[in-house]
Amino acid sequence: MAGIVLDRIEKSFGETRVLKGVSLSFDAGSFISLVGPSGCGKTTLLRIIAGLEQADRGAVSIGGRDVTRIRAADRDVAMVFQNYALYPHMTVEQNMALPLVMRRLTTLERAPFIGRFVSGTGARRAAILEEVAQAAKLLSIGHLMERRPGQLSGGQRQRVALGRAIVRHPKAFLMDEPLSNLDAALRHDMRRELVDLHKRIGVTTVYVTHDQAEAMTMSDKVAVMLGGNVLHFGSPREVYEQPATIDVARFIGSPRINILAGEADGEGRVSVAGVPSGLVAPRLTGKLSIGVRPEHLTLAAQGISVTVGHVEFLGSEVLVYARETREGSDLILRLSPEAWETASSRQTLTVAPLAGRLLAFDPVGNRVGLIGSETAARIGAGGMQPQPTEAAHV
Repeated sequence: MAGIVLDRIEKSFGETRVLKGVSLSFDAGSFISLVGPSGCGKTTLLRIIAGLEQADRGAVSIGGRDVTRIRAADRDVAMVFQNYALYPHMTVEQNMALPLVMRRLTTLERAPFIGRFVSGTGARRAAILEEVAQAAKLLSIGHLMERRPGQLSGGQRQRVALGRAIVRHPKAFLMDEPLSNLDAALRHDMRRELVDLHKRIGVTTVYVTHDQAEAMTMSDKVAVMLGGNVLHFGSPREVYEQPATIDVARFIGSPRINILAGEADGEGRVSVAGVPSGLVAPRLTGKLSIGVRPEHLTLAAQGISVTVGHVEFLGSEVLVYARETREGSDLILRLSPEAWETASSRQTLTVAPLAGRLLAFDPVGNRVGLIGSETAARIGAGGMQPQPTEAAHV
């Protein structure tokens, strides 16, 4: 296992700046996802870690070793590609064995006919095939060893590509959207298998995806990228519940987060769509953007008035698409079927956010802390000092 450190990585293609000084540190043995929309720079960053691209500025360290100027073949990392990159004329066994054959056998020993007569070649080939068999057993593809890629399903080809990486015993796995070519059901199964595989092997894994569900369900930490920058790096729960910026909040979460117009008065008291929230944004006045997740809105006697539009019944939950009547902002509510049953006959509803579930963002999009009005009053009276963690978790 090896940790990976990226120090102020910059990369441009012509006049286009793809990476703008990215610095990240991945713990040894962790599973890290780089997630973001197409064109955000995540694949380029992965290729720089692998050595397939050279950074214009910055440094890459793997296992405490500076590999910035070291070629890809000498970095001891294994990459799994989106298109599997299997050789169609080779069997599964031959595809998986190829990295070890190239590394352990000389050119003469690899020769189809002459190689078998070179002393020691047979023993080395037997050792390679034994390691391949162990990897195949780990991936449950031992029965496919004599087949060729064209005779395999998408999920089977993906396992072969993983097996080819595993036999190398690399310091790190680098995966570039490896599940994107699979159907939805198979992607779900393969996510679970990849997580189980990582737990068994324990090798540092950097996983690139545009699918937030993959990033959130598989990773120890998630790096959310946009426009060549890392906007937030943290645990899936932290990224979801405490996004650093409004762009992170909008990208993470399905259905999307609701963004409402808010305002802090001269004393920092925050109102949402004209309704007092009972919260205070210390030392802030003026316009705010208020975020609230669909599951954090509930039906209430008093609160924000909304007009119901489209309704989606999904069995275990109901998604209600509505419009806030004061500012005209679109809203999504995630309700239980029982809660929706009591309100389904009404065209206009009153909703309120669950306590402590509002997220506030300043005019430039950075998240700001909110505290309860009673706490703010005690602070103003000098009875206590504000705690950063208190504000951060509201």
